[in-house]
Amino acid sequence: MKPRARTSTGRPSTKESVLQELATQHPLPGLILDWRHLAKLKSTYVDGLEPLIHPETGRIHTTFNQTVTATGRLSSSNPNLQNIPVRTEMGREIRRAFVPRPGWKLLSADYVQIELRILAALSGDEALRRAFLEGQDIHTATAARVFKVPPEQVTPEQRRRAKMVNYGIPYGISAWGLAQRLRCSTREAQELIEEYQRAFPGVTRYLHRVVEEARQKGYVETLLGRRRYVPNINSRNRAERSMAERIAVNMPIQGTQADMIKLAMVHIYHRLKREATGPRCCSRCTTSWSSRCPPKRWSRAPTGRAGDEAGPAAGRCAHRGGHRRRRQLAGCPLKRSKRRDTYGCIGSSSEDRPPGGGLYL
Repeated sequence: MKPRARTSTGRPSTKESVLQELATQHPLPGLILDWRHLAKLKSTYVDGLEPLIHPETGRIHTTFNQTVTATGRLSSSNPNLQNIPVRTEMGREIRRAFVPRPGWKLLSADYVQIELRILAALSGDEALRRAFLEGQDIHTATAARVFKVPPEQVTPEQRRRAKMVNYGIPYGISAWGLAQRLRCSTREAQELIEEYQRAFPGVTRYLHRVVEEARQKGYVETLLGRRRYVPNINSRNRAERSMAERIAVNMPIQGTQADMIKLAMVHIYHRLKREATGPRCCSRCTTSWSSRCPPKRWSRAPTGRAGDEAGPAAGRCAHRGGHRRRRQLAGCPLKRSKRRDTYGCIGSSSEDRPPGGGLYL
């Protein structure tokens, strides 16, 4: 096989994007990618979690960091519980190890398509706003406008492509980046982006306005006024300038989402304190929140749906199957208790292990 890229020392590159491209020509690169995935699961979760069990509580306690990410999102470390695998069958098996204590349930809630809703609000684009207000499937609606077909005639492939564009636009995606995701030519990806821009002119004008304001001010802001400075926005270096432009486009959207969920976490903490006894926050991932609910209490949770299956995806309103249903986010406190239960994540005491060797959440 002919090398598609080389390292700085001149050797053939084996980074993931290169191997994915080569995997279409020969099975060996695909096997290497599979091995890397399994090795990552083993080192991070199978081998990596047990040493983190706290000797006093018998649980594994993550730490939520307030000031690590540039966009303002909370990050999770030691261990990172915002990156529990779910896309592959092996990853889902590991995810099933995260369970509530006996008799309790997990409740998960999520802001549905929040960044696209923020984009619709900030840009004022009539077509995008109308799609949300009328409860349309936003990706089907986008595909219908981009490919100029009635919504009922949108194919699954067209919807998939529209979804990639929808989630790429808030990140300032380039034609090359979209081509990598769709596995198509750069020219085809550029045509898709241009069709999107014509279909949603309000979004296009908004993105251009944000970049121009960043050039003048040197920073961008969230809806609540939190700033992020972009010193390279006027750089003569094209790569640096392009990166700064992508940051300028993304920060008002992703940063506003981060502000919203933090406020929701505080509000719902006070609501749970007033109306329900027992539910405690156990994890938080991007736009979703998970809570441990005691017996006979979970049905009183403010919103969402409790689920019987194991893992943070229990309830399934957060990530899979919940995109067609509107749900209000539930939140949790950010202060640490003496036993760190507000940070509590997985528990695994030797005296009180769940059946099958799972880890209590």
